[in-house]
Amino acid sequence: MIGTSRWRRTFVTLLAVPLVAALGACASADDNSSDGDSAAAPAASQAANEKTASELRLGYFANVTHATPLVGMQEGIYAKALGDTKIKTAIFNAGPAAIEALTAGSIDAAYLGPNPAINGFVKSNGSLLRIVAGATSGGAALVVKPGINSAADLKGKKIATPQLGGTQDVALRAWLAKNNLKVPVTGKGDVSIINTENATTLQQFQDGNIDGAWLPEPWSSRLVQEAGAKVLVDEKTLWPAGKFVTTHLVVSQKFLSQYPATVKALLEGQVETTAWIKANPDKAKADINTQIEKETSKPIAQPILDSAFANIEVTDDPIASSLKQSAQNAVDAGLLDAPDLSKIYDLSLLDEVLEEKGQPAVDAAGLGV
Repeated sequence: MIGTSRWRRTFVTLLAVPLVAALGACASADDNSSDGDSAAAPAASQAANEKTASELRLGYFANVTHATPLVGMQEGIYAKALGDTKIKTAIFNAGPAAIEALTAGSIDAAYLGPNPAINGFVKSNGSLLRIVAGATSGGAALVVKPGINSAADLKGKKIATPQLGGTQDVALRAWLAKNNLKVPVTGKGDVSIINTENATTLQQFQDGNIDGAWLPEPWSSRLVQEAGAKVLVDEKTLWPAGKFVTTHLVVSQKFLSQYPATVKALLEGQVETTAWIKANPDKAKADINTQIEKETSKPIAQPILDSAFANIEVTDDPIASSLKQSAQNAVDAGLLDAPDLSKIYDLSLLDEVLEEKGQPAVDAAGLGV
């Protein structure tokens, strides 16, 4: 199901699987590894004494909201931090596809949004993954045709999201529900939600086949600047202080249990990359564009890149409180039963790295190991 035979600089095309589909057993990093649930202690207590993996398979998206891995790979920061561990990358269009790959054992870790992580955790009874760090806040919006000025104007319209059960899909469904528009998971609703890849969404909007889309950057900016859309909802306006998790880093529990030292090295690379991006924003934008061009064969126009980059905040904080609300939004949308998210986070290694760099620990909102 998951065509991942080609890795670095290869776009992985995956068949979208509905969020409500049950996920299989936890992926294994090694046939002889023990199950992640057997490790009761946080990973930080093990990292110093554990062996490192020979290879780390990392998934992420060719989106501006995945600035951290894009820059970290382009600058060689991740490779340096991982040392002798070879890093292989896989590119995904949306979070549910990355979770499928994690479940199948095709990847060991992935940058993705909150709702796919929640679903993967819940459907595996907590055995599939741990969230080990944040990555990005902000950078998502509902963009629509110029004649649409309110939620009420969306009745009878077609709105796109990258994938059913993805972070933007859930955000759209939650917002429509709060505005008294019914959108069932199956069957006809007040608004038709179309799940398409981001590049297809741009073309569909330009062709007049859809009326808008809830998208991550740079795609929301592309629809505005290239296709004449306008922003109806900047998602930042829906969250306290404008902060919400758009992207965080998840790791297979089996890989984390067997190779905590490797995960810590990855986090060291991420924390260094986060600081580097903040200190070098113009170079970071260039790196993002270089990586996106490598993965998609087409760079982002500079005005779009500038707009998209301005709409995100890179952060190692997973903003765990927003994850709780994202989970509730999925429940309200009928995509998820009320979940038990206890122990979905293991921030022990991240806190260890932050402490070593003189930075404060981050909060798991009561959902840590």
